[in-house]
Amino acid sequence: MSGLTRTDTTGQTMPKLLKENSLRYADRIALREKDLGIWQRTTWRDYWEHVRNFALGLRELGLTEPGAKVSILGDNCPEWLYADLAAQSCRAVAVGVYPTNVAEQCRYVMDNSESSFVVCKDQEQVDKVLEVGDRLPLIKRIIAIDMKGMRHYDDPRIISFDDVERLGRRLHKKQPELFGTLVAATEPDDVGVMVYTSGTTGVPKGAMITHRNMIAMIQGLSTVVAFSQKDSFVSALPLCHIAERSFSMIYPMWAGCSVNFAESVATLQEDLREISPSAFLSVPRIWEKMHSNICIKIKDALFVKRWVYHTLMPVGQKVAARRLRGQPVPVWLKLLNGLGYLLLFRALRNSLGLLNGRIFVSGAAPLSDELLEFYHAIGVPVRECFGMTECAGISVIPDGDSIRVGQVGKPIPGVLMKLAGDGEIMLKGDSVFKGYYRLPEQTSDTFTEDGWLLTGDVGEMSPEGQLKIVDRKKDLIINAYGKNIAPSEIENKLKFSPFIKEAIIIGDGRKYLSALIQLELDNVSDWAQENSIAYTTYKSLAENADVNQLIDIEIARVNESLARVEKIRRFTILSKELDQDDEEVTATMKVRRSTIEKKFGELIAAMY
Repeated sequence: MSGLTRTDTTGQTMPKLLKENSLRYADRIALREKDLGIWQRTTWRDYWEHVRNFALGLRELGLTEPGAKVSILGDNCPEWLYADLAAQSCRAVAVGVYPTNVAEQCRYVMDNSESSFVVCKDQEQVDKVLEVGDRLPLIKRIIAIDMKGMRHYDDPRIISFDDVERLGRRLHKKQPELFGTLVAATEPDDVGVMVYTSGTTGVPKGAMITHRNMIAMIQGLSTVVAFSQKDSFVSALPLCHIAERSFSMIYPMWAGCSVNFAESVATLQEDLREISPSAFLSVPRIWEKMHSNICIKIKDALFVKRWVYHTLMPVGQKVAARRLRGQPVPVWLKLLNGLGYLLLFRALRNSLGLLNGRIFVSGAAPLSDELLEFYHAIGVPVRECFGMTECAGISVIPDGDSIRVGQVGKPIPGVLMKLAGDGEIMLKGDSVFKGYYRLPEQTSDTFTEDGWLLTGDVGEMSPEGQLKIVDRKKDLIINAYGKNIAPSEIENKLKFSPFIKEAIIIGDGRKYLSALIQLELDNVSDWAQENSIAYTTYKSLAENADVNQLIDIEIARVNESLARVEKIRRFTILSKELDQDDEEVTATMKVRRSTIEKKFGELIAAMY
């Protein structure tokens, strides 16, 4: 059964879509969450009632001003979405805060957004707010979803999520028409959510995203990716990220899909196997980790299984390589590939929890060509997309028949795209955001005089008319000989290795390229044990001569596929893992290159 077709979106908002879904789908499952090993279900009717009760409870507590801000701090759970949509229903703005942020980073977002309410998942997140509470004078209430451990807290601002819902239920009994009136009053040009950028080049900026932006994005995307009411998604990435907000809130509101909450990123693989979703969106780091796990398992498998893998994987890769380059596949190769599916590929898909999947998307950063071919080889047709916070999610994506290596497709309907003289990608359309909160100059700098959004990414067009992402404009390396080099493509090739978690290419203004390497600790630890190499910590592995030789072999393998100017001449294994608390990576695990080059300046200098 196809998803709901919506031809007239005049006046549409997220809360209005939720109301439609509560009536249309009523007792169908909207959300599932694992609690004490049991999957708890929430119907669309329940979903509506939770949002209604929480919204009215917020109103009772003083959330009456349109445009007021409600911060949400914590791991993914149904209450996160209830709070998000409840705020929007009151014509307020939902502001996501990364749960991995330290207290000062949380304070920045809540202070910068001028939030008057904050919803926290548990004691850990409440403690962060209390730690900086004296510098958050606008916060009226701290709402805790899980009150465990806070019985003796005496801050009068603290109230439980359940108590806010009770307040809402009482108000609903007194004024049963009130919530419907509030939802009807929401407007397409209201700012519904504020998503803070990752801050790779400076402090995070609050991108103001309206209901019109979100509706335009999903309306265009749904013409390329056919969502179904029967689709099920997995919510694992932080909900404050625009990609996860899209898959867990925007898409389900549009098509009536269901959302399943993974227990954590650490248990994602097990959760996927239990859920077996039909749609899965993730970032390259997760796709890399899943591939790495398969490589390690195959290495430890029985001889027969290893033989089957090494015999049949090349068949799948040949088929994938042809299809990803638009070339025909000979009948004999199709037959061999069918055999490979029966004996190997199906089992691999099942082990990943993706056996029933039909929509696979990777975003936020480019995948390596090798990784894309691997997934297509085992029957997981991952498609790369191009999008950004400032466009409410996805702007460019290929349809199922035109997935190509290194290309991210064509603009979705409603999005206009062109390249500037220097190759920078520019976008225009109803999905383009309203601007950065309280930053008029930076908002102005993000747009051209005639209204095109400057994305900061450099691209080029393929002969088929598809977009190819070269790199971030600010990350392009110009070596001492004036050659332009895109570091991300080389870094992705390196990260295809199961032993390399992060790679940072250095070489701007220099005669040759070098690399800083972060080890994939689990896999290198296993390798060290198998080879009777003694170690105690990550640092001891990083400083081990045998490990250094292991990485040298991996880099030599990658160098074989690179042009002379792109080859890595020297490398250094970092003696510590990159950490968000040290401001080396962002909350979305993107490397802060400027920080890295300053912090590890001596290591870099030593390679030259």
